[in-house]
Amino acid sequence: MTDTLETLQEVREINSSFPYTAPIRAWKEQGKKVIAFQCTYVPEEIIYAAGIMPIRLTGDSRELDLEEANAYMYINTCSHVRSCLELVLRKQYDFLDGFVSGTTCDSSRRLTDVWKYYNFTSFVHILTVPRKMTERAHELYRREVQDFKRRLEEFFDVEITPQALRQAIKVYNRSRELLHQLYQLRKSDAPPISGAEVQEVLNAGWSMPKEQFNQLLERLVEEASNGQRAVRGNFRLMLNGSPLNNPEFTKAIEELGGLVVVDELCTGVRYWWELVDTDSEIDPVAALSRRYLNNFPCPRMFPPEERFNRVLQLVKDYRVEGVISEIVRYCVHCAHDQPLLRRRLEKQGVPVLELGVEYGMPGTGQIRTRVQAFLELLEGRVRK
Repeated sequence: MTDTLETLQEVREINSSFPYTAPIRAWKEQGKKVIAFQCTYVPEEIIYAAGIMPIRLTGDSRELDLEEANAYMYINTCSHVRSCLELVLRKQYDFLDGFVSGTTCDSSRRLTDVWKYYNFTSFVHILTVPRKMTERAHELYRREVQDFKRRLEEFFDVEITPQALRQAIKVYNRSRELLHQLYQLRKSDAPPISGAEVQEVLNAGWSMPKEQFNQLLERLVEEASNGQRAVRGNFRLMLNGSPLNNPEFTKAIEELGGLVVVDELCTGVRYWWELVDTDSEIDPVAALSRRYLNNFPCPRMFPPEERFNRVLQLVKDYRVEGVISEIVRYCVHCAHDQPLLRRRLEKQGVPVLELGVEYGMPGTGQIRTRVQAFLELLEGRVRK
């Protein structure tokens, strides 16, 4: 692999000041508001159209001592949510002006309960997210998004106009288009960017204004497309499972000879995959609600076949030879869904390695040993 892409240096500078990154600090210094969202089913464009910066609430990209968070939440709450709460309790998210979540799992709901009870921010909202994608479900969710818009307007004394929503959709769609272009580059035999580096890029994107992120992505895609950089690995891998924003975990896999060419994560593909319909005849709130409910499905959605089919299509498109599933302990949706997905992958001849982890866990020790054994298994299959 040749030298690091120059744009990645900027990405790392942004991430080095997590969670109160330099772009967020600059935004706040202008007297503007910041709201954190905790679920990919929260329509960020609504927040953006109100003149407020949406950022994603995450835990640290390393494993934390969760002593304080454990005093507020049951130990069988997933460590992803407890890691988020730990940073809030340590006052590292004190710059926030609000918090929005979805009813997508019990852990998210309990985090919202704790947030509201202890008044971490005066604005707190949770959207009811259906588990199906029927027309009745779409109507329910449209009303939820409309209510969310109304609450933002009333609380922050702003008007979210259709024009502002359409502009927000344009900005966010551009981000999704650029991420598609970046992931497209990963289909090559020797991509110009590694899976760990893509993880770094996505982390930065949640901590800055989207227009600024789009400019960064444009430079990165151009640099990666026109350079001679080549990242090589012995086997093409997909990562799937629970929320993951730890580049060191992915880097450890790639150092052992794996090449992570795609993911199926809510901190990856499931976050940005679908565009919002920009037809001027469609009400922007309706367009947003349909996109978010119809996006690459979370394991909580029913029936699961829609998601399984999309995962298998990714495997085909990116020529995936093996899947590594990292399941955060007590991540109920992923844990229950994984056996069904594994069965379908193995039926297509794609081996699966399942790793039970804690959020932020590095790729060391037993994790490294099991990944190495999995790659040796893949090598044995090739020799046959």
